[in-house]
Amino acid sequence: MTQRKLGRGVAIVGAGMSKFGAFPDKATRDLFVEAFRDLCASVDKGFDPRDIEATYIGNCSSDLFEGQSHTAPLMTSWIGLAPRPATRIEDACASSGVALRQGILAVASGLYDIVLVGGIEKMTALPTEKVTDVLGTAGDTLYEIPAGFTFPGFYAAMATAYLDRYDATPEILMRVGIKNHEHGALNDKAQFGQRIADIMQARKASAAKKGQPIPTWNDEMEFLHDDRANPPIAWPLRLFDCSPISDGASALLLVSEEIAKRFTDTPVYIIGSGQASDGGLSDRADLTTIPAARLAAQQAYAMARVQPSDIKVAEVHDCFTIAEILATEDLGFFAPGHGWRAAAEGVTARTGARPINTSGGLKAKGHPVGATGTAQVIEIWKQLRGQAGARQLPGDINLGLTHNVGGTGQTAVVHIFERR
Repeated sequence: MTQRKLGRGVAIVGAGMSKFGAFPDKATRDLFVEAFRDLCASVDKGFDPRDIEATYIGNCSSDLFEGQSHTAPLMTSWIGLAPRPATRIEDACASSGVALRQGILAVASGLYDIVLVGGIEKMTALPTEKVTDVLGTAGDTLYEIPAGFTFPGFYAAMATAYLDRYDATPEILMRVGIKNHEHGALNDKAQFGQRIADIMQARKASAAKKGQPIPTWNDEMEFLHDDRANPPIAWPLRLFDCSPISDGASALLLVSEEIAKRFTDTPVYIIGSGQASDGGLSDRADLTTIPAARLAAQQAYAMARVQPSDIKVAEVHDCFTIAEILATEDLGFFAPGHGWRAAAEGVTARTGARPINTSGGLKAKGHPVGATGTAQVIEIWKQLRGQAGARQLPGDINLGLTHNVGGTGQTAVVHIFERR
């Protein structure tokens, strides 16, 4: 593989996001303003927003979710940055991960010194069945969607293939969900800031208050096996295996490496970037891996000149619990068929040897699809700078990674970050 390098170094000096969740009283632009203000407050030495030279904003489908296209200039205007050039990037759920890559290339090329990269999505204004239809447009609408596939169905097929090949059971998927809710409970921006155990107890308390029979679950696994509490969506995936429908926005401030210390004494440097593409899931001979993610990871590692074992913390695209397990193998953290064992043994927990999704991941933090890629970077930014609060990892956390997937893997983008 040809070893690529950036024309000049790029650093992140500010990062912010809105709370993720359901906000019927807020428009997308309100959420983006919230994220931008959070970003501005994060820049240690302050800065003049008028110094931003361009914006790159990831958005999956505001056209269908809200009936609003041409969103990048609207967002740019609402934060007071018109007439700067504003570009919307659409690559399904990888939209803002790819927007980040475009921002990196813009700074690395020397075209700009300071750019704003972000992501937006407001999904909750539509009923669930309509959201399912909108998300389905990221699949192959000629061959796959007419055959009856939805995104839970796509990932259920991947899960079924994986469980069968590697002699795993659906319980391992439940373990991933429990772990990510444990992490999300420590994140004040998460849509689901509750552990599964907390949700279980709240259901018991609600039943008692209503005078209904109190469920007799003894632990989280009994709760997750209950078809009423955790109904099947597409076997083997149940409700708590699926990321939620979310609203939210996220934003990053990128600058050239040579000026980074003007903004903060602890910039986070982007040292690796990789992106790859693929056809639909129906074109793949092997459903237990995402080839584009493997290739994007290889590119990012080569550029950064690091190995998977060097990475201290990773945010991966767990749109469904099976997706996290596949990601940990595609990224080279574990050999094929060993990702589920690592999850079962607690290796990927915040307290484990290979922490994955300390933010709560898409599963608990939320998944406003266009905002996800840059939101993943915010967690890495916080962890590398020692600012993740109650979920901060111990020790010298100097290298982090994000893995953002669009569709079923038609787009994959991987970035590697360093604190020096």
